[in-house]
Amino acid sequence: MFRQSIGFACALLAAAVFAGCGGAGSTSGSGSRHEDLVALFGEWRAFQRPALVAGVPDYTATAMSAQYRDLARFRQRLDAIDTRGWPVAQQVDWHLVRAEMNGLDFDHRVLKPWASNPAFYVTFFPSQSDQPAREGPLAYGAVELWSYPVPLRGEHAARIDAGVRAIPALLKQARGNLVGNGGDLWTFGVTSVREQSADLEQFAARLGDEHSSLKAHVLEAKRATDEFAAWLDAEAPRKTGPSGIGIEHYDWYLRNVHLVPYTWREQLALVQRELGRAHAFLAYEEQRNRQLPPQEPIASPDAHAARFPAAVAEYMAFLRDHDILTVRDFMEPALLARIGRFRAGPREFFTEVDYRDPVVMRTHGYHWFDLARMQAEPHASPIRRVPLLYNLFDSRTEGLATGWEEMMLQAGMFDARPRSRELIYVLLGQRGARAVGDLRMHANQFTLEQAAGFASANTPRGWLRLDGATVRGEQHLYLQQPSYGTSYLVGKMQIEELMGVRRRQLGDAFTVKRFMDELDACGLIPMSLIAWELTGEKPRFLSLTGTGER
Repeated sequence: MFRQSIGFACALLAAAVFAGCGGAGSTSGSGSRHEDLVALFGEWRAFQRPALVAGVPDYTATAMSAQYRDLARFRQRLDAIDTRGWPVAQQVDWHLVRAEMNGLDFDHRVLKPWASNPAFYVTFFPSQSDQPAREGPLAYGAVELWSYPVPLRGEHAARIDAGVRAIPALLKQARGNLVGNGGDLWTFGVTSVREQSADLEQFAARLGDEHSSLKAHVLEAKRATDEFAAWLDAEAPRKTGPSGIGIEHYDWYLRNVHLVPYTWREQLALVQRELGRAHAFLAYEEQRNRQLPPQEPIASPDAHAARFPAAVAEYMAFLRDHDILTVRDFMEPALLARIGRFRAGPREFFTEVDYRDPVVMRTHGYHWFDLARMQAEPHASPIRRVPLLYNLFDSRTEGLATGWEEMMLQAGMFDARPRSRELIYVLLGQRGARAVGDLRMHANQFTLEQAAGFASANTPRGWLRLDGATVRGEQHLYLQQPSYGTSYLVGKMQIEELMGVRRRQLGDAFTVKRFMDELDACGLIPMSLIAWELTGEKPRFLSLTGTGER
């Protein structure tokens, strides 16, 4: 997996500003050491994984009941660690471990993805996620095909083979595990399962004679996947219950797992405000640009091959010339590696934006900076060096990538192309519309289909097509992973608020570059904890549990 980073910027900050930004140094006057927390973290991560039976993760009711009983022991051990006297960065690490334990607790009490969510059992992924760990709850042991170099060599083929051979047994087990009654999770989960079948088929077609055994196992996994999809279809008419977790559970999850300082109702007000602002600001931009010709999308492979690398070069030059952040050697290659190829035919939402001005979505590509930094500059703290469980990073990763789009607009990146300023507010409107869907689905006020319809109708220009794949795919993810759909905007707001606080704290010493380097130095952790680490002001909502000043 990728590794999180502290890097050169954090080293400077640790020396000059916030001594110990994530470091694991000694503590004075405390009954427990940070090293004790790190050791517990290693044991916790091993415990969190399901037991393997003949290479297959065990999610049966008996195994899950046993895991939940034993979880209490780990929470007691964490609470027994006395953090008094620890630097803030080390206290933050304690809260990261606590949030992960709360995530497993929530899985057992509420989500139960192994019992309610057919998509949980999709474990074959040809393409890389732009997140530190793949989005949503998923069974352990997935095959991340993209991570293996081509052509496949013996050791890599053997690893893929082991993962593929587990698929039929896992799907057989899933038929006994899946007892939930959530209609939307069940129905749309079938789509994810069928996508796995198609991915396996495509992979099998690429395998040559030298991998005949692997190809046979891939085809067997496809057969098992098809049979599982047929079983899901047969069971679907009996799945008639709601799929949302409810507002009370949503509030608990926000506060105790994703460490977000807002309730469901407060988030609804915030994202509706952003949705309204997006449409209003887009109207002003369109009024200002009414005499300009429309922006035509890229229409040929040659144009794509010319404009996308040029967009990366222009973006990186802007960052350097305007001294916005410390530009690292890994950044430009990380973006160039994600250019892809021209695709003809009906465009999905993000392609509508990307093909009109490729620079715009390169700003959202901050994700690839994050992932490259994790590889190139591992974080000093072992707890932040690996991707956090339960997508705890989303307020930082999605919040910054989304916020960075409008931040670059404000920094002047699109002054020479006024029509591209419009695209920023089209993007913002789409994020607001789908966030409302997330919240209302989990409150059981919308079905997934209603959420998709709302998002499509409230996204500017009709680009989030209701007959496309994006709109339902996104809402399905948000239904599986509460608060993910709001993290783009709520995380963005948290970053904007933090920037204002740091500007007031630092006065004339504040620069955007300093702020961004501080932010990156803390790693991919919840924004509330980054704010605590950078400002020294502990968030009020963090509960005081166990011993010590948490």
